[in-house]
Amino acid sequence: MEKFVQIHLLISIIFSIFQLVFGNEKSLLSLNSSYILEARKRFMSIDLTKLPDPPMPSFTFTIFSRDLFEKSKFKDYDSLLESKLSRTKARVSHLASILGNGNSIGANGNLTQPHIKHESKSADVKVPQTTSIHLVESQYVASFIIGGEQIKNYLLIDTGSNLIWWQCKPCTQEGCYHQDDPIYAEHNSGTHEKLDCIAKSESCFTSKYIKCKRSNRACIYDVTYADRTRTRGWIAEDVITFVLDQNQERILFGCGKDQTSGEASFSPEYAGIAGIGRRVLTGGYSLPSQLEADIMAMCLPGMYSGSSTISFHTTPFQKTISAELLPNPAYPYYFVNLYKVFINDKEIPLNPSIKNFRNAIDGGCIVDTGTILTTFPREIYNAFRDTFIQEVKDYPLVDDPEPGGSETCYKVDPGVEPNFPAVKMYFGRQNPNNLLLLTHQRVMLMIRDLICLAFTAWDEGFTILGSLQLEGMGLTFDTAENTLSFELDVCN
Repeated sequence: MEKFVQIHLLISIIFSIFQLVFGNEKSLLSLNSSYILEARKRFMSIDLTKLPDPPMPSFTFTIFSRDLFEKSKFKDYDSLLESKLSRTKARVSHLASILGNGNSIGANGNLTQPHIKHESKSADVKVPQTTSIHLVESQYVASFIIGGEQIKNYLLIDTGSNLIWWQCKPCTQEGCYHQDDPIYAEHNSGTHEKLDCIAKSESCFTSKYIKCKRSNRACIYDVTYADRTRTRGWIAEDVITFVLDQNQERILFGCGKDQTSGEASFSPEYAGIAGIGRRVLTGGYSLPSQLEADIMAMCLPGMYSGSSTISFHTTPFQKTISAELLPNPAYPYYFVNLYKVFINDKEIPLNPSIKNFRNAIDGGCIVDTGTILTTFPREIYNAFRDTFIQEVKDYPLVDDPEPGGSETCYKVDPGVEPNFPAVKMYFGRQNPNNLLLLTHQRVMLMIRDLICLAFTAWDEGFTILGSLQLEGMGLTFDTAENTLSFELDVCN
């Protein structure tokens, strides 16, 4: 307990340093187009090599917006944003193929397909046999110190994934993609150990994508993602190091030997993916499961921000607003008890399955850091959009805008500080302690010269609470208490 108290104090100090470095900007408080354009210009000029990434205490990692790593590929912020929105569409489509086809998750977090309920209307992407429930369209990146050599690598992190893997030399012939940082080499790490799937069968969680190959006793995995990238290799064990106190934790990870046989390529900025899906008590490869952490706390960096932190076992945030985490037996995602939604004071009717998916698996509300825009079932979204339009009196609605796929956009004169309706989301009951109040850039998104509604629709029965609505908040996932807590605007 004393150790966790010390870690908590260190996390609080480090988090305060991040706030001092980046300042308490009003990035989520203004829809003034002049301010937004200036913020985007500053963001595009950030030097990634000069971002703070201080030595971290145990169970704490620095996290970054993926946009920081991707921005050099685009001529301007608008092009970057449009690519980002396109990426999230692919993710939503893949989620639809999982949720719509009735895929479920076993006790150890593995994907099973007991039956096909119905064809997913939203799914453009079919899930191949080798595909796990993992999704690669993550929006955030964490720095890890891996192996006995203590190499720093950047991994995409994702609440929709439950496997950790990184590239692992020696690769198969031409099996490693080009990586900007040094590739982890198993023979250079004195702490590396290949998992023996017979001697340690309890650690080889067999599924459609993980098998025990008895001929060489390897626990092999083969995962194809929604964007057709693919990783193959075997499960191994090594340490991740928390530099500040030199604590090392052994974790199981996918030792990626072949990342080039898919139909698409991984980005060279990242060494792999770290799944932070919901902890399972027995088995499971996600980071919360392996660290045996009931608490996961993070602040998602804002659209124009630099870096922040994610920590396990303790949180620096106040639990001022809370939702109940609902364990869905079919899926490993973080479900919350969305109860009511209002635009200003006008209630949007919700389908009962959104509130009560225990009895109707086809429903519920998922918190997903890889989906940018909050996504409602189409019937709910239509009512949401129509009510929103009725509440906006001062700005002209643009016909057929088509920027980034948004259909509800407004033209606002440059320099004007527009005032759009607030969105209220209640969890569990209509009480101030259960109210998530969304305003300004958590409701609207500037796409080129238009201000657009930052919510969208799909043809599934689930709601997705997206990352744009959660950026700048202190989020505490507590799977022991089954709560998700929000502290507003602590890391703008």
